[in-house]
Amino acid sequence: MKKPVIAIDGYSSTGKSSISKIIADKLGLIHMDTGALYRGITWYALQHCLDEKGTIDLNRLFSSLHQIELEFKNHDGILILYLNNTDISKEIRSNEVSDHVSLVAKQKEVRDFLLQSQRSLAEKGGVIMDGRDIGTVVLPDADYKFFLTASIDERTNRRFLELSGLGIQADREQVKQNLIERDKIDSEREIAPLRKADDAIIIDNSALTKEETIKLILSYIQNF
Repeated sequence: MKKPVIAIDGYSSTGKSSISKIIADKLGLIHMDTGALYRGITWYALQHCLDEKGTIDLNRLFSSLHQIELEFKNHDGILILYLNNTDISKEIRSNEVSDHVSLVAKQKEVRDFLLQSQRSLAEKGGVIMDGRDIGTVVLPDADYKFFLTASIDERTNRRFLELSGLGIQADREQVKQNLIERDKIDSEREIAPLRKADDAIIIDNSALTKEETIKLILSYIQNF
């Protein structure tokens, strides 16, 4: 029997990726963190596609996409993102990448570049994918769709703690403003904006622990 395809969308720092990974482990599914893919392209752009003013030259990035190879590799149960065979799992979580990823992610050329690879992975089933347009664009026929949200203050705290855990210094107010700006850009972009799919289940985990959120999501997924 074909294993299910699960789409989890939602705002930044609602725990989409870590929650999806745990659910994947529990259900024997493949987990793909699509946000990491966009961060990977953003990291590449910051390293190779800056103009004389230090801003990302999008045309240079578009012409360079064929040179980008992103791959998830399993290291003791942890999926690590590699860019052209180099581990960039820490670099993509930096403030610099966070400040630019929404600009890169809203570009049609970038989204088209990643879209087919995401769909191909899900064709045989047994996949849980998280992002911002999974249930609406990437996997509109997913068996289960969830949309995660939480208060801005709670998301700020989670993001701040995540950065601290990675050894990245951050200002809490700056983290909050970055999240607010990303929400605006992601929700208002013309290509594949962040929005809840009509048939997605909304989960507000402002007052829920990660374990409670996972338990709630699993309660909606039928045995397979």
